[in-house]
Amino acid sequence: MTTSLLYQTIDQLSREKGIDPQIIISAVEDAILVATRKYYKSNEDLQSHFNKETGAIEVYAVKKVVEQVADPDHEMTLDQARKLEPEAALETEIKIPKPTEVLGRIAAQTAKQVIFQKVREAERDTVYAEYCNRVGELVNCTVKRLEGPEVIVELGRAEGRMPRRDQLRLETYQIGDRLRAVIKEVDRAARGPQVVVSRADAMLVQRLFEMEVPEIYDGTVVIRAIAREAGERSKVAVFSKDPDVDCVGACVGMKGMRVQSIIRELRGEKIDIIEYNDDAIAFAGNALSPAKINHVSIVDAEQKQLEVIVDDAQLSLAIGKKGQNVRLAAKLLGWHIDIKSEEEKRQEIESQMAAMARRGAPITELQGLGEKTLDKLRNHGVETVEQLAQMTPDELTQIQGIGEKTVDKIRKVVTDYFEQGEAAPQAEAGAEAESGVAAESGAQQQAEETPEAAEADAAEEAPTGEAEAAASEASVEPPIEPEAQEPAQAEGAEEIDTTAADQDQGPEGEELRTAQQEEETAASEGSDVEAVEAATPNDGGKTRSSPGEIEDKQ
Repeated sequence: MTTSLLYQTIDQLSREKGIDPQIIISAVEDAILVATRKYYKSNEDLQSHFNKETGAIEVYAVKKVVEQVADPDHEMTLDQARKLEPEAALETEIKIPKPTEVLGRIAAQTAKQVIFQKVREAERDTVYAEYCNRVGELVNCTVKRLEGPEVIVELGRAEGRMPRRDQLRLETYQIGDRLRAVIKEVDRAARGPQVVVSRADAMLVQRLFEMEVPEIYDGTVVIRAIAREAGERSKVAVFSKDPDVDCVGACVGMKGMRVQSIIRELRGEKIDIIEYNDDAIAFAGNALSPAKINHVSIVDAEQKQLEVIVDDAQLSLAIGKKGQNVRLAAKLLGWHIDIKSEEEKRQEIESQMAAMARRGAPITELQGLGEKTLDKLRNHGVETVEQLAQMTPDELTQIQGIGEKTVDKIRKVVTDYFEQGEAAPQAEAGAEAESGVAAESGAQQQAEETPEAAEADAAEEAPTGEAEAAASEASVEPPIEPEAQEPAQAEGAEEIDTTAADQDQGPEGEELRTAQQEEETAASEGSDVEAVEAATPNDGGKTRSSPGEIEDKQ
């Protein structure tokens, strides 16, 4: 079957745009109908038909055959119908041809606009049908043009747009740049390109990890959560289904090769890879890395609030630059995180204790009052012991259900309570005084130890030779009457006493020791002289004096 040139053109256009040829044919037929109505300015029911063989577009006015015409634009009599078709009958429809050769330039321009609009709508429907199921998919695209803050990219047969919020903060784009982006959404009602791509979405990080890490692609390692501030920092929580596979090590790769390729694609964005944990407390400790956490506690499980305590030196690291680290960690967990240093927590506890002290002790601390009496006091607005102590007996009797006997009992219980509070510090002071007296008596006993015990201790601490010498010296008893003893014994006793005195007197003992040595030298020289005189013959009455005698005479 031969086809017209118009049909061949329609077929080629349909292949270029990726749409059905029948859609274009319907667009042409609708365009001719619009032009015909505009030319004839009638309300007739018009229909058009495209002839593929001839390429002609035929227009008809359809009217119904009736006995009596009520609407000339849509009805006609049987006689009028049989003039056009001899076999016409009542209640049938007759197609009356409308010449299109008379259509002018204005009608043709109108038809052209209608054709373009119909083709554009068909093209948008095709793009939507192709990409609506590809949201979240990683695509390679090329920068085609820049329209203000938006970047228009080429996706193949369709165009995509990258709004300013989906661009990396420090990234610039030039026409012809090749990018990796993720399909964020497909907007059917958009005036421009329907496909919205993003390089700032967290899904881009996940798709890049799936490309670079085989363990994530095959499902051994699972990405449980991602928190991202595009262009600056991302935190990725991963979990391993296989206990033998290190989820963090698999994502980092040997020498960091896997994660480094992702960082290069994201133009130097920092990436923290964290091990996921079902326990919110343990997960919070991991999410706040690289800071070291001391303690994590759940403040409100329903409101998902956590309190984290860190060292004073780790506080700035845990918060991060402009709060970035804790903000990403909170986004990763889905919990509100309140970080405090040890000093801040200590001050908070002290302020709470001070506030409790200012409020006073509750009346439940009183021993001896029944529950009914306490309820009556609470109903009257008395909550603390201090309030109760300030009330007069008349004020107490005004409380319903409290009589004079109960007032006396209350005042006695309050008095006992305060006396016990005063007695406790006094008891502590007495215990401290007793411990001080005991320590003082022990010191006195230690100071009164005998010199013999001190010498024995010195002998135990001295080496073997010195210990023996000390023992021998300690065994010699001091003389009771030095004048009645022999000179040699007296000298030995004097030597022992002098040695002991030297040990106790310090510099004075040194002087005594020197004098003793001089006396011993003189005594030894005297004994030698006497021995010589005894062995030498008489030298004519001449006598020799010993050095000691000479010294005595002098």
